[in-house]
Formats: sequence, C-alpha cells, structure tokens
Amino acid sequence: MPTHSSSKPPQIFDRALHAKRLDRAAGGYENADFLQRRAALDVAGRLAAILRTFPLAVDLSARKGAFAEALASEAPGQVETLVELDLSPAMLKARPGLRLVADEERLPFADASVDLIVSTLGLHWTNDVVGALIQIRRALKPGGLFLGAFLGGVTLTELRQSLVAAETEILGGAGSRVSPFADLRDAAALLDRAGFKEPVGDVDTVTVTYAHLLKLMLDLRQMGETTVLADRHPKALTRTLLARTGEIYAERFGGSDGRIPATFEIITLTGWASG
Repeated sequence: MPTHSSSKPPQIFDRALHAKRLDRAAGGYENADFLQRRAALDVAGRLAAILRTFPLAVDLSARKGAFAEALASEAPGQVETLVELDLSPAMLKARPGLRLVADEERLPFADASVDLIVSTLGLHWTNDVVGALIQIRRALKPGGLFLGAFLGGVTLTELRQSLVAAETEILGGAGSRVSPFADLRDAAALLDRAGFKEPVGDVDTVTVTYAHLLKLMLDLRQMGETTVLADRHPKALTRTLLARTGEIYAERFGGSDGRIPATFEIITLTGWASG
C-alpha cells in the first residue's frame, strides 16, 4: 500500500482503469460480494457498540450497498442520513437514497461537515492512502468517527507465489500482476500519521476454497478486484502461463479434496477526529 510524502505521490494504481473495472463488475457484483458483506457486517457491529447517534454518515466505496444493509440489521437507527459514494456510477445506479459518484482520492466534502465516514474494501486502491485519510479526517466534525476496512498483506498469497513460480519457470522472471497490500502494523500507523486519535486496527483472515484457479479469477473479476497497477506486467496472462500457475497452485496449496485455498486478509481500522 502506498504511503504519503510531501511530494506528489507515485501513481501506483490506474484509477481510471479501476473505475472501468468496477463498472464492468457492477452487473454481477452480487455473485462475488461476500468479502465486502463480511467487512460491512464487522464495521456495522463495531458501530453498534458505540452508544451514539450519527446525524450524517458517508459510505465510501459503497458498491451495491452492503454497509447500508449491515447497518439496518446490526445498528438500526444509529445513522440518521447516509450518503453512498462510489468511484463507479454503474455500482450506484440502482441504489435508493443519497448517492454520489466521486473519487476517494479527491473527496468533495467541506471541512468538519460529516459525523461518520466508513469505507469497506476500497482504500487499498488509492495511490496515497495517508492523503485520503487526511481528507477523511478533515471532513469529519470534531469527535467524528472513521471506520475503514481494506485488504491486507497476506491477501492472495497463494496466487502470488504460484504466479511468480510459473513466470520464473516459463519466462525466466516475474513481473507485477497482483497489487501490493499493507500489513496491520503499517495500516495502524497510517491512521496515526493522518492525525486520527485513538487509532485501533485488527485483522480478520478469511480462507475461501475453489474447485479451480479459473473460479478464483472469475470471483476477483466480479469483485472488481483485478489488478490496476499503473506499471503492470506488459504481457497478458497466456493460457500456458495460467495453466502452469494452476498446476503449481494445486501442487503447493491444494487440499486432499482437490480444492485450492485463497486467503484474504481484512484489516479494519478505527480512528477519531480531534474533539
């Protein structure tokens, strides 16, 4: 995950391509939204433990409304008005209520105007995470709350290792095909650097099994989570490379039932704006 500096941050991700991938995924997103729903339920559960009502909340990376649904079941009545924001207009197209198409890297909110900001599985695609968090903190009213979940460093470790091994074997070297993710220690430090008070971070590790590598790749496509690295590998995945990756994946990580595991790490962060 990229970090922030005084100079312009490097463009690690192609945000325009990310928006296109999300638009493409919107039609079948409900078929592969299990990670976002899990993260949204966790965030809503944390909110329920806070004995407070939030007049105005913003849901960044809202996608198809997983947080709104989790909020209704886990913390009903705690948010009076919810604005759903997403980089993809196609994701928000059929959503009821207040909707806003915007980039998490350029939030359109006035300083001290929002009581609660949540983000479920979107911030790991920003080029300058600390910069985005600073914008979030500034948009929050004094005493406002941020709850965010994003994919952590262990995510897709089996796929990464198998791809590197296959490319090294076939091409004589490996390129960048899977996006970088932060670990918990780095992630918690990001909140502190962005000026949040009482930063807390925890990890939820999820292992999903698949009958075949292609089923995993299809899920990643339907999630809108395929790589959008600006400096991505110049060569597309060939059938030969993909087939060899699948063989190595099964050899190294496959279970006795023939299925392969895919690990996802969800890091959840909590931070308060100065009161």
